[in-house]
Amino acid sequence: MDVSEASHQIIADLLESRTGQHLTESRRWRVNSALAGIFRQHGINNVDQLVCLLAAPPGGPESTDLSQDVVEALLNNETYFFRDKPTFDQLPGEILPELAERRRDVRRLSIWSAGCSTGQEVYSLAMLFAEQAERWHGWTIDILGTDVSHRAVNAARSGTYSQFEVQRGLGVAQMLRHFDETPRGWQVRDDVRCQVRFAQHNILRPYPARVPFDLVLCRNVLLYFDRSTRTEAFSRLSQAVMSDGFLMLGAGETVVGQTDRFVPTSRRASFFEPADVSAALRKIA
Repeated sequence: MDVSEASHQIIADLLESRTGQHLTESRRWRVNSALAGIFRQHGINNVDQLVCLLAAPPGGPESTDLSQDVVEALLNNETYFFRDKPTFDQLPGEILPELAERRRDVRRLSIWSAGCSTGQEVYSLAMLFAEQAERWHGWTIDILGTDVSHRAVNAARSGTYSQFEVQRGLGVAQMLRHFDETPRGWQVRDDVRCQVRFAQHNILRPYPARVPFDLVLCRNVLLYFDRSTRTEAFSRLSQAVMSDGFLMLGAGETVVGQTDRFVPTSRRASFFEPADVSAALRKIA
C-alpha cells in the first residue's frame, strides 16, 4: 500500500468512526475535491500532508477541530425542497390522513427527519401542515430534524436559503407564501418555523426523544452505510417509530433483504411499517 492509498484509508476510517458512513472505492474519487478548501486553508497540497497534520500531538495547533472539519467536508449534504416529489406527495395524500385518524383522540403528531441536512426536508413537512392549517387546527405538530453535521444543523436552524436553494423544489407561489426575501437570502416565515426544531445527532445513537415518533423520515442516509452498520441503523430506527407508525426511506432504499424490523406497506413506495405490528394485523385479517 503506497502512502497516498494509506492516507486515503485513514481519512475513510475517520469518516466511518465519526458518522458510520462507509467511503467506498466508488466514492473516493471525490475526496480531493471535497477537501480542497481545507488544503487551501492549511497551505497543503494533498491527503498525505493532511494526514500528517491530523497526526499532530493533541493540544497542538492542529487539534481535533481539523478532524471535525475533514468529516464535515466529506459529508454529502445534497437536498432540496419536496425532494422526490411523487413519493413526497404520498404524505399529504395518504400517510398523514391515516395518521390523523389513528391519533384523532390525542390530536398530536410527532415527526423525525433523521439526516435532515440543511433543513429543506423539515421545512417541506412544515409547509404541508401550514397549507392545510384549517385541517390541522387544534393539533400539536412537532417536527424534529437531526443531522450528524453541526454545520448543516446550524444552516437548518437559520432557515435562510439562497436564490438557487429556494428555487429547488418550490414553485413561485410557495416561495412567496412561505418565505420573506432579506439581504441575507430567503427566510422561512415564522408560521412554518414555529413547528420545527433541530439538533445534532447520529442515527447510530439512541434516538433523541423520550417517546417514539409517528413518522420517521430517513432518506438517502442508509446508502452510505455498509451492511452491518445499516443493520444497526435499522435497529435504532425501529426503536424510534411508534408501533403503528411509518418509516419513510429514499427512493433507492428498501428494507427488503436488509432487516426484519420493518416490512413494506401495501401500494406505498418508500414507506414501511414495524414488522411485528404488520404480522399482527395479518393474523387479524
